[in-house]
Amino acid sequence: QVQLVESGGGSVQAGGSLRLSCAASEYTASINCMGWFRQAPGKEREGVARIYTVLGITFYADSVKGRFTISRDNAKQSVTLQMNNLKTEDTAMYYCAAGVCVDGSWSQAKYWGQGTQVTVSS
Repeated sequence: QVQLVESGGGSVQAGGSLRLSCAASEYTASINCMGWFRQAPGKEREGVARIYTVLGITFYADSVKGRFTISRDNAKQSVTLQMNNLKTEDTAMYYCAAGVCVDGSWSQAKYWGQGTQVTVSS
């Protein structure tokens, strides 16, 4: 069973930066896409960013465009989310996901990380 191991996160003041990393515990050919979701208390989970692992094509939620950057190391099946100019509304639990994307959208997120907390204070 593939596991996604996350690292990074923490607390930062508004305007600061954080980096999240996520790596698959073993290689799997069953995924073509990795990315990040987040969920704040009382809110629905939302997709933040995703990337095709081979082609490197990226997609972002409107709320993070221009501030967050997702990148991947395809050989290691890992992704990194660089978060700059963080805002208080970015505070949430962030989850790494890996699975299948079709036409740029998630078709199936097969594997999930355990989550890492990001807290942005004013």
